[in-house]
Parts: sequence; C-alpha cells; structure tokens
Amino acid sequence: MSLECQNRDKKSLRTVTGKTADFPELAKDCVAFANAQGGSLLIGIEDKEVLPPAGQKIKPELLDTIRKRITELTVNVVALPSIIPAENGGEYIDLLVKRSQSVASTSDGRYFLRVGDRSQPIVGDDVLRLADERPGRPWETMDSRVPRSDADAAKLAAFVTSIRNSDRVKASVKEKSPDELLSHYGLAEGTTLTHLGVLLLGTASQRRNLGTAPLVQAIKYDEMGQKINKWLWDDYALSPIELVDAVWREVPDFRESYEVAEGLFRRQVPAFDEKVIRELLVNALVHRPYTQRGDIFLNLTPDRLAIVNPGRLPLGVTPQNILHASRRRNDGLATVFHDIGLMEKEGSGYDMLYDRLLSSGRPAPVPEEGPDSVKVTIRRRILKPEVIKLVTEADARYQMTQRERITLGALAQHEGLTARELATILEVNSTEELVPWFGRLLTLELVQSTGRTQATRYFVDPGLLRNSGIKLPTTLKRIEPHRLKELVREDLRRYPRSKIGDISERIGAEVNRSQLKRALAELAKGGEVLMTGERNKARYSMMPE
Repeated sequence: MSLECQNRDKKSLRTVTGKTADFPELAKDCVAFANAQGGSLLIGIEDKEVLPPAGQKIKPELLDTIRKRITELTVNVVALPSIIPAENGGEYIDLLVKRSQSVASTSDGRYFLRVGDRSQPIVGDDVLRLADERPGRPWETMDSRVPRSDADAAKLAAFVTSIRNSDRVKASVKEKSPDELLSHYGLAEGTTLTHLGVLLLGTASQRRNLGTAPLVQAIKYDEMGQKINKWLWDDYALSPIELVDAVWREVPDFRESYEVAEGLFRRQVPAFDEKVIRELLVNALVHRPYTQRGDIFLNLTPDRLAIVNPGRLPLGVTPQNILHASRRRNDGLATVFHDIGLMEKEGSGYDMLYDRLLSSGRPAPVPEEGPDSVKVTIRRRILKPEVIKLVTEADARYQMTQRERITLGALAQHEGLTARELATILEVNSTEELVPWFGRLLTLELVQSTGRTQATRYFVDPGLLRNSGIKLPTTLKRIEPHRLKELVREDLRRYPRSKIGDISERIGAEVNRSQLKRALAELAKGGEVLMTGERNKARYSMMPE
C-alpha cells in the first residue's frame, strides 16, 4: 500500500469514532478530493503505518454514520465507504470519493483542492477559476457531431497499432477491436467522435472546426534578439501525438551538438536532450486548457529554449511546487499519451526533467506563470560538463535513485548549498522534507555537511570533485566553525566596535550572514567578544585582555 499522495490519504479510526471524532476535517478532505481527481481516504491506518492495527474490526453501522455525516457536511460530494480486510487480520475503511462534475464545497461554503499530499483551501478569485476549470461536462467528452466512420483512417490505424504494441496496456485492452478502442479511450460516444476523438483522429478540417486545436510556432533569434528563422505547424494536419515527433524532427537546432573536453579526449554532447524536449512538448500539449485559443511558442536563442503555452497552470499548481504537485487538466488525452509511451506516469514528468538536466551539468528548468500563459526555460549548453562524469560514475557504483541523482547533480554544480537553498531548488516546503532527497548520499559519504539546522551547508565530497575534474574556485563557503571564529577574532582585533554588516563586508559575502551571526553569539557567550547595543545597532569588540 503506497504512502499518502495526490489520490490517497490515511486517517486514524479516531477521526470517525468516540469523543475525538472530527467529521468536519474529514469533510474538508472529501471536498478536496472531489475537486481534484477523486481518491480514497483510508480510515483506520495511522500515519507512517502501512497496515491497520492487527485485530482491528470495523462495525458495519459506522459506514452509515460516515455516509450520513459527509452528506450533511458537504455539497456535490459523492463518498462511498466500504470495509476492507488487511493481510494482518485487521480491517480499515476505504472511503472512495468520486471526482465531482461540478464545484464541491463544505456545507458552510468553504472550498478545498487536493494538491500533492495536502488539502489546500481555495479562496477569492481562485474559486471562480475552479468553477471555470470544471464545466458540467469536460471539453474532451463533448460531442463533435463527426461520425465515427469519418475519422482519418491512417491516424486510426496508427493509434490502434501504438496501443497494441504498448507495454503499458493490459492484454484485455489490446484485444479490443478498433471501434471498441474508440469507446474505451473516450474518443467516441455513440455514433459520433468526441472532441478528443477529433483532436487525435480527425482530419485537418475537422480539427480546425474545433477552434482550439493546438498550433505550434518555433522561432529562432540571434544574439541581438532578431528573428532569423521560423517553423510553423499551423495547418491542423497533425494531431498532438504527431506534433511531438514533427517538432523534434524538423527543428535542426535540436540535433546540434558541441565538443567538451574530457581529460585527453573530447566528446560530442547534444545541445538539447531529446527526452527533455519531448517531455516539455508533451506537457505543453497535454496540460493546456483546450477551451482557450492560443499557439504554443518555442523561442530559441543562442543560449536557451523557452516553451510558452497559452493558459495558466492548473489551479493548485505553481512554479514553486511544480516538481511535486500533480493535477491533470485533460484526463483522456493524458491517458492516451501515457498508454502509447509518450508521457511519463502521472507526477513523474518534472522529476525526469530535473534528473536529466541536473545530472548532465545543466541548471534545473525555470517555470514562470504569466497572466494567461506558462513559460518553461532550459539552457542550451552544459555549464559544468564534469558533472556528467561524476554522476555517471556514482550511479554506476551505487545504483542511485532518481532523487539521489537530482540532489547530487544540484550540489555538484555549486560550491555548496545551505539546507534552505537546496530546499528552494528542490521546491520543498521545509528542510525536514529534504531527507528523502538525500537518500544514501550522506551515509555513502558522496555528500558532506557542516553547520546545523537550516544553516547546514551541504557539499559534494572534495575528493570526488577532484577525481571528476570539476574545478571550483576556492571560497569561504564551507569554512569550518572554529576557523570562522578565528577569522572574526582577527577582524575585531583590527576593527573594534564593528557592526555585523561591516564584519561581513570585510570577511566576504561568501560567508552566510547566519553563520557569522552564530559565530559572534558563541564568542560573546564564551566571554571573548563584547556586544554593546541591540539588534541593528549592536557593535562587537574583543574583550580586554
């Protein structure tokens, strides 16, 4: 049984029994699931546990109580509880919450949305955004009035072949006839194609009539910002599936490479990673709002690629949590892309981007959200080619997890990162959440640390850096506490009655302000330094000998 995630949460049995029962809290989570993709609340399994207590039994009448209270406390929520026996002999309740076709809320008018493993409140204008994103019937399932028989024969044949050759599709699905596959994937309903069916299998004129089928423009700029080339896919001839291959194949910049030195040898490195480009294109096509017009732009400059997609991020997803938040906007399209192998499983696409970019010496992707568009920028060139050798050799020796590779790649590109700085790069809310990202890096001594709590500084083992050929400038970022104290003592002997800002300026900005403040506090506590004044007016001097 997996941990808490986008579509699963665990609750103690005390949530629905006895004096500790908290049905309003349970109702909040039901609303959050209903406004997302639906999910299950596993009641009777404690946090950090995988199974219910052995011998735990659920009274059948408790299901009626839960059903009744959720109905009383929510609006537009369908929750179906059932008793599930566990392998250890205990029982728990699986409260299945279905995705609501309209906006769900608590009975007292509060709105929530499941984002990652949290139920987030929705307030203000975001309530209107939620209503706008949840029409009574999703765009994909609407009737196009195009007969099934009018689908593009070549596209239908290619789709059926892709499904039957996929290792992600069950044998029972592969055995279906082409007509049955149309219904199974929501490409047709009754005698006609749905909007999704026309988008993927329609002719150019049928796709044009949808009004919001994607068009793609790739524009190349020189160093002065002047347009020097342009590629267009604006005739509606290609489905989103075909656009991914066409864009990758027809833009020559995607196959450019350059040489990097590797000791006595030189190796060819591609300017762009094919998997990264394809994943970015898939994200742009699958997650765009198909109720909104607008072209997808690929802006190529000498040092970077920016993909601009119309529409904002799905509600609950932000540039700050995009690595962890997972929320589908177009379920049917995402399912097709996943099943034919064009898309990573839900929630893992951005993990793959970070892994491929950071472990190859490139910076992480930079997502930005505008008033009506989303832009993701990646660098063309590898900033530190030596990182490739370091991560590759470490991975070959220790078979690292994806998160370990991401963390090692991020740290190898810097002289060192504080816990807070690393948390920002990895988009986690607190330094405590960094633990699973380090995995075995600290115990294997691939990564070392100095300092405490949020000021802890992590860095790649210097020996590994030397062996990989990474040459980083010598700085004070990793200075040990006792050496920093001696540096402070020497500074105050020369410049008594100094403010912390003056000391920082003389020692150098490489030393974190919090490190310096801690060193001064410890010296003052030990009776070596005298502090006069408070806060911003505090001045420091060495105690008279």
